[in-house]
Amino acid sequence: MNILFLHPNFPAQFRHVAIALAKNPKNKVVFGTKRKEGSLPGVFKAIYTPSRQARPETHHYVRTLENAVLQGQAVYRLADQLKRENFIPDVVYGHSGWGPTLFIKDIFPKAELLCFFEWFYHAHGTDADFDPKEPLTADDEARIRIKNTPILTDLYSCDRGLSPTQWQKQQFPPEFHSKITVRHDGIDTNYFQPKPGAKLVLKDQKLDLSEVDEIVTYVARGMEPYRGFPQFMEAVSILLKKRTHCHVVIVGEDRVAYGRSLPDGKTYKQLMLETYDYDLSRLHFTGSLPYAQYLQVIQASSVHVYLTRPFVLSWSMLEVMSTGGLVLGSKTPPVEEVIEDGVNGLLVDFFAIDRIVERIEEVLDYTDKMTALRVKARETIQNKYDLSKLLPKHIKWIYN
Repeated sequence: MNILFLHPNFPAQFRHVAIALAKNPKNKVVFGTKRKEGSLPGVFKAIYTPSRQARPETHHYVRTLENAVLQGQAVYRLADQLKRENFIPDVVYGHSGWGPTLFIKDIFPKAELLCFFEWFYHAHGTDADFDPKEPLTADDEARIRIKNTPILTDLYSCDRGLSPTQWQKQQFPPEFHSKITVRHDGIDTNYFQPKPGAKLVLKDQKLDLSEVDEIVTYVARGMEPYRGFPQFMEAVSILLKKRTHCHVVIVGEDRVAYGRSLPDGKTYKQLMLETYDYDLSRLHFTGSLPYAQYLQVIQASSVHVYLTRPFVLSWSMLEVMSTGGLVLGSKTPPVEEVIEDGVNGLLVDFFAIDRIVERIEEVLDYTDKMTALRVKARETIQNKYDLSKLLPKHIKWIYN
């Protein structure tokens, strides 16, 4: 079978499934992407480059659509090149939203088009209007509606789709639900496993917390309101004053991955450090980490704080649970699909700063009581999100 994967950020959700399919000598696997870095064993990587970005004069409602069309056009040209080289895919499997799958049915009409449907945008009831301090304008509502245009095209064009959680599937229009299967891409529970007594020492970071008993961790791609970074940092400013032996480790880049940047050009990290007082000797920013070092962080964590708006669920929360970590998560639908308060983790109101501090202290003060929750957290991932169980089902779904 010839399989073409499409994702601008190689390899993203397709890492494990692409490697597994490439191991079969009967398959030829090609991965179309914009990202030049990285490789996967047995997978031929094909780079596509949009001819330009959306122009500044383009109406701001449709800039994301123009970029999606430009990306779809670049993929069409790549597909035409692959066709001339006698690669005709039986299956094309791509991430919907950025545009790479838009014109696949035109260039490869006989190929089965599978789409990974991660998110469908709504102006009200999910992420966009979650913070009452950020009311939407009429322009926001219109822009968000138009943002779904490439996704709606894929929903119409695709043969089948996949969404990683029930919560994420439910955001898509009900008339398309019959096309969408819910299946998470899976967590490698053999890699993300507990390490009792783990000590955190990151030599590259010159960080040695081997003598520290209280380590609070936070992980996100960026430092932004969508993942509760301002709320977490306000809670940390209180926590570090109350607990003089506690250290906080923050993994992620000083940027905005989701949502709006600050209008004055500052980052949210800069804003928080200017707004609140911290003992910087106990507040550690590591930046983005290689997987092995990231694993060390979450294995050594006393309590991991995961706050998110009603949005896409992060892999990091599930990876922490797989290591037997104690997650203090926001009481929002994507988290509540996985964590039951007091059973396999703890939940807290996203905006309740004092309560976030109280619950962190609850974990640090009563570590023995939390053992059962840690065990149950890992069991949850092993039972419902284990890569070894989900990967064969994912492959079978692709083969149909």
